[in-house]
Amino acid sequence: MSRSHPGGRVAVLAFPHISPFHLSVPTLVFGGAGLDSVDGLYDVTVCAEHPGSMPTGAGYSIQVDAGLDAMTTADLVVIPSWRNGMTPSEPLLDAVRTAHARGARIVGLCLGTFVVSASGVADGREVSTHWAAASRLASEQPQVGVRDDVLWTDLGDVITSAGAAAALDCCLHIVRSDHGSVAAAALARALVLAPHRTGSQAQYIPAPVVAASADDPIGRAMLWARADLAGSFDVDDWAGSVHLSRRTFTRRFRERTGTSPQQWLLDQRVEAARAMLESSDASVERIAELAGFGSAVSLRLHFRQRLGVSPAAHRAAFRVGAA
Repeated sequence: MSRSHPGGRVAVLAFPHISPFHLSVPTLVFGGAGLDSVDGLYDVTVCAEHPGSMPTGAGYSIQVDAGLDAMTTADLVVIPSWRNGMTPSEPLLDAVRTAHARGARIVGLCLGTFVVSASGVADGREVSTHWAAASRLASEQPQVGVRDDVLWTDLGDVITSAGAAAALDCCLHIVRSDHGSVAAAALARALVLAPHRTGSQAQYIPAPVVAASADDPIGRAMLWARADLAGSFDVDDWAGSVHLSRRTFTRRFRERTGTSPQQWLLDQRVEAARAMLESSDASVERIAELAGFGSAVSLRLHFRQRLGVSPAAHRAAFRVGAA
């Protein structure tokens, strides 16, 4: 299969007593392991500091054939978790540093952020980890800023995430960045996951999946807004659609999503524009209208702020069917 991103090689670290679930997240998302309906978009190798038979935290062993030299040719190095109280060895930290210096992206999922932080590749910057481990990481690695309130953090060369579900979101984010939202959405469907949760979304939200039941006005409000992204409505109109006051609506929306109604709506419009850029021939002006930005100038501004590229550049990179 041809790849639209040169970073096609992924090295995933295994270690004694690793959780098989944590190990399966990157092999599943990047390599399509166990999925019949989608092809893996990356060449994934599981490696270990000491290859061979390795016990897992589930009571059975796995066989790992590759050593840390797999990181020397990887474009993406993933530390999928880590054990509480275990100090990463110098050979492992050196392998991470060397891969990073060579240009590989380093990914720490959940407690894997402890290894990433100990290696020094994120010094002076922010990383994410599971909220329950954030204070310990901050104490052990004061050279990094620790976020316990977001799903994942992408620094470009270093990407870190919160716990198990957020690790899936983070890996889908990487697929989306490398291969576009159409590929990420197809993978999310195969995994029965929400196609996209933004990295800035709160880690601990009461109900991330939108529902439309009569006793769920915020879920109904989300569906109402998504059905009319091109519409011109303010927060008062939005709150009124589910018979709530603006104050109550704003408070309950933030409790539900971890963000404000305005920020959530802007994220939905950017995502709608991104999908149209990748899957249609509509002009940027028309997409701006359909996604609710009103003008191409507004779309370009918010698109670049969110994704770091212009709509035209994104379309050129991820247009479905493009060479």
